[in-house]
Amino acid sequence: MHFVILGAGAIGGYIGGSLAAAGQAVTFVARPATAAALHERGLRLTPGPGEAALTLHPAVTTSLAEALAGSAVDALILAVKAYDTAQALRDLLAVTATPPPCLCLQNGVDAEAEVARVFGAGASLAGTVTTAVSVSVPAPGEIVVEKRRGVGVALGHPLSVPLIAALGAAGLRAQGYAAAGPMKWSKLLTNLLGNATSAILDLPVAAIFADPRLFALEAAAVREALRVMRAYGYGVVNLPGVPVRLLAAVVRLPAGLARPLLARSVGAGRGGKMPSLHIDLHAGKPQTEARWLYGAVARHGAERGVPTPINQMLTDTLEGLTSGALNKAAFRHRPEALLEKIKG
Repeated sequence: MHFVILGAGAIGGYIGGSLAAAGQAVTFVARPATAAALHERGLRLTPGPGEAALTLHPAVTTSLAEALAGSAVDALILAVKAYDTAQALRDLLAVTATPPPCLCLQNGVDAEAEVARVFGAGASLAGTVTTAVSVSVPAPGEIVVEKRRGVGVALGHPLSVPLIAALGAAGLRAQGYAAAGPMKWSKLLTNLLGNATSAILDLPVAAIFADPRLFALEAAAVREALRVMRAYGYGVVNLPGVPVRLLAAVVRLPAGLARPLLARSVGAGRGGKMPSLHIDLHAGKPQTEARWLYGAVARHGAERGVPTPINQMLTDTLEGLTSGALNKAAFRHRPEALLEKIKG
């Protein structure tokens, strides 16, 4: 198969590099700095802990038009950040009105609908990557997988089965799911725990889970998301390498039981690695994925008549910090400042 990978960061580099290493034809569309690094040194992929690094030399371009102009492309893999999806689709529309099927691997639950609005129903396949939290990028074009989990792909599209086969043959532990909604929302649950609170307070996830007050906040955000899922009729599903059903069951337990269980499985499991929202906020990026994670819970909750005050508050606070409307120093290592916003 021939894949075009839009985005050569952690997820694009991991998926595209693994496919290339398995002999698939891969073309990366990358930002100029990343493209230059790939042209100069190739893509260096460490596919798993304790494994030897591979140096690959896939096709690389900065031009989406060029990537799609060559041999027939079977699938376009969208591996950009959720907040870059709209621009990526505008760029794609400028090149073609009938793109190859798009496998959406972004965080959140709305990328597929965005693709459908631009290119029509059937233009996208829903996917999710559970290895994402364990992929690091020490330098452009260098991808290190610290713990393998896998990839989920929704069934029902003509390309689903061959795509799962190609991903599986590349060692990506691909698994098919009967419906997109439960798969995407189950992944969203895993993105909520410790993410926004860590960014807002500039604290590691282990410290968040060590504080009973903050743990109560985390559990409340996940329970709101579970209520929205129920309103849609979505059940929680396990994802490759991630027992999401167990996570959902644990957050419903009394805090005295739930907190130590999740502190071990989620907080300690991250080691010293900070979550994605913390990385983006404290790197000074102009936006984070908060609107596509916690904000998605709030938006879909409003559509279904499900109150989601915690998710809305976390979205508003993080976006205020990102825009500069709120002062980071006012929240840094100060749980009370965040907890006050709940009372407000």
